[in-house]
Amino acid sequence: MKGKEETPRLLLRMYERMYRYFGPRHWWPAESPFEVIVGAVLTQNTAWGNVERAIRNLKERRLLSLDGILSTPLDRLAELIRPSGYYNLKAKRLKAVVRFIAEHYQGNLDRMREESLEKLREKWLTVYGVGPETADSILLYALNKPIFVVDAYTKRIFSRHGLVDLNDSYEDVQAFFMRHLPCEVQLFNEYHALVVETGKTFCRKKPKCEDCPLNGIGKSGKTLT
Repeated sequence: MKGKEETPRLLLRMYERMYRYFGPRHWWPAESPFEVIVGAVLTQNTAWGNVERAIRNLKERRLLSLDGILSTPLDRLAELIRPSGYYNLKAKRLKAVVRFIAEHYQGNLDRMREESLEKLREKWLTVYGVGPETADSILLYALNKPIFVVDAYTKRIFSRHGLVDLNDSYEDVQAFFMRHLPCEVQLFNEYHALVVETGKTFCRKKPKCEDCPLNGIGKSGKTLT
């Protein structure tokens, strides 16, 4: 890169390479916005396959709903979501999330969606067990708000390509992407999904750079501008 003005082009070029290699990811896989929210809580510190098993348990017992989770005793809920790991903790977090939706929006996600991104994000971050990544996943994938989700793969991939630093904060990395990419829900959706796929497939702790669609792009050294 020669200067800041080239960063947007570079980020879009990286996106195009990942998209050509993997194709559309159709993320987030869910039958409803509420299911996305539940999945965003359950996916903390676990693989998605484990989340699918936990959600399937809830569906089979017809408990994947606001009332279903609210009415289920905490210990039973924990057992049902056991496949997702940290199940006692996640059961408490799920209860907190559904209480938040029930108390502030009467269970109506359309009403929630009417609020501004900034106000909604501020509220979500007050909910027990909801950090920035979970909040932003809910905002983007369940509520169609234009916000870029950052995760460990984001930092790993883009630090290796000289665009961010592993020590940068969540907010700094997120701001970097939102400054340099068009503010579009679909782009943010697909970009994050492609980053996750690239991270899982190629940009591991021991990377497989030769086969990666991003091989040879970017530069060494931090350029967070």
